Amino acid sequence: MKFDEMDKMMRVYEESLDQYIIPGYRIVVRIDGRCFTRLTKQILKLKTPFDEKMRDYMVETVRHLIDCGFGIMYGFTESDEISLLFRLSDETFGRKTRKLNSILAGEASSVFSLQVGVPVSFDCRVIPLPNAEKVVDYFLWRQEDAHRNALNAYCYWTLRNEKLDERAATKQVSGLSVGEKNELLFARGINFNNIPAWQNGGVGIYRESYQKKGYNPLTGQAGKADRFRLKTEYNLPVKQEYAEFIKTLLMTDAQTCTSRSKINPK
Repeated sequence: MKFDEMDKMMRVYEESLDQYIIPGYRIVVRIDGRCFTRLTKQILKLKTPFDEKMRDYMVETVRHLIDCGFGIMYGFTESDEISLLFRLSDETFGRKTRKLNSILAGEASSVFSLQVGVPVSFDCRVIPLPNAEKVVDYFLWRQEDAHRNALNAYCYWTLRNEKLDERAATKQVSGLSVGEKNELLFARGINFNNIPAWQNGGVGIYRESYQKKGYNPLTGQAGKADRFRLKTEYNLPVKQEYAEFIKTLLMTDAQTCTSRSKINPK
């Protein structure tokens, strides 16, 4: 059999499970750390319930992912997870899910491993969302997850510091309502409303525009040029204000897509 014939035959098997995100759908990707409890507590021995070094490792990983060749417009991280929002116009790798999953998981794993000095792995899943409303709902959901995880972590580690074992602390926390968890902490001098915002609501990374002083060599005059840079926001708004923040990002992206289509009509 000639190579061209064999290549055509085998490609059928290789591509038999390929899936594509259809045009018009928003792409969100969620990346999660594998076995991070063992990594953070036993190997890296990080502080509990939160450690700024872990936060910085995750933020640096998100910043790398935003700049690694995909059209990613926003990244959100809490605990050991990352959510990435793609531009509506992004068609990298033809929007193939296997490419997005494998490459982004690999990029995240390699960058994080280099930072901590031990092998680390992440998994990745692509989440197609039909409209902007669902994108807003998604990020509100992940921020609420960050809030609940933070409350549980503070309660759990407060009890562990009182010499309760893992099983007893877990059992006591799981049987409490949100109000009772806050009361548990408040009785021990911890006002959960005053913990750092990045612990309670995650961290956001996105591009912001700014003006940079420049020099025009043709005219010899000083001037300003519009530039973009990655901004890391440790104090994200919450609830409806966070929803409005996400809507603004989506609106700006939609306007950019419209402007480009007018300049470069198909």
